[in-house]
Amino acid sequence: MNYMNDLTPQDQLDFSSARTRSFLRSMLGLVAGRENKLMAWDEVKDKLRLRGLITRGIQTVPIDKIVGSVGRYHDFDSAFLPTKNVLSLRWRKINRAFYDDISLPPVKLYKVGDVYFVLDGNHRISVARGHGATYIDAEVSEAITRVPPTADDINADTLAILGEYSDFLERTHLDKLRPDQNIRFSIGGGYERLIEHIAVHRYFMGLDLKRDIDEDEAVIDWYDNVYMPIVKAVREANILKHFPGRTEADMYLWIIDHQHFLKEGCGCDVSPEYAAADYAEQFGSKPAFKRAQEMLGRLVHVLSKRAQALM
Repeated sequence: MNYMNDLTPQDQLDFSSARTRSFLRSMLGLVAGRENKLMAWDEVKDKLRLRGLITRGIQTVPIDKIVGSVGRYHDFDSAFLPTKNVLSLRWRKINRAFYDDISLPPVKLYKVGDVYFVLDGNHRISVARGHGATYIDAEVSEAITRVPPTADDINADTLAILGEYSDFLERTHLDKLRPDQNIRFSIGGGYERLIEHIAVHRYFMGLDLKRDIDEDEAVIDWYDNVYMPIVKAVREANILKHFPGRTEADMYLWIIDHQHFLKEGCGCDVSPEYAAADYAEQFGSKPAFKRAQEMLGRLVHVLSKRAQALM
């Protein structure tokens, strides 16, 4: 590329400053145990089972929504600061073009969900962001996925869970059968358990109705009559406030296990509402003063019993 005038000391100063900030961010990331790298497009493509691209034309894209790169995710950090000195010459040339107000061609981006990945133009994005730009012109192609990610989803752990979600929807077609569904887990392994629940539900439906049950019918009946009653109980009792960072799907798995436990203990039917409330009471987070009160109450009870035994 040759869209610059002669380089100046300012260009070297800007690049050195960007490299220093990149180094400091990497050190802070190590201390905080936080990753400071761009996401690789191939990893996202594989995890989310992306199926083809649709050309969306030239768009103005928020730079903070650009979270990864197709081929140069090792060359820049998550703030698009350069991580290698070998990038200096090209970076400085584009930096000089920025100062000289030379119009550069749009970058090329892949979009998936709410985020973007750089196909071409990593240096241009790095320089633009370094100069405080918040938007950049881009030629956008959008990938098709059943599970569109957000910026919060772009890390290895969350992507793995989204991959499981994509497989679950591919298997059950629940997103087509119940378009308003939004079953999200905060930890991995949950969707496999849902597949098991649906299979067991299908089996017992066949016994009750004395006929074969196709998979779509079983999925719909499980969602409407097993999953959603528990989710509605969680919402009505505002139970998630007792479980910070957890989701309705997490609660479904824990509460349905608790419901079975309660049924076995009493030999009677237990409503989703009762199971949800009892689970929250037993396992939900409580204010420190309430926990202290309960511990004090248990201590008083124990001391009282010991005093009685000594009398």
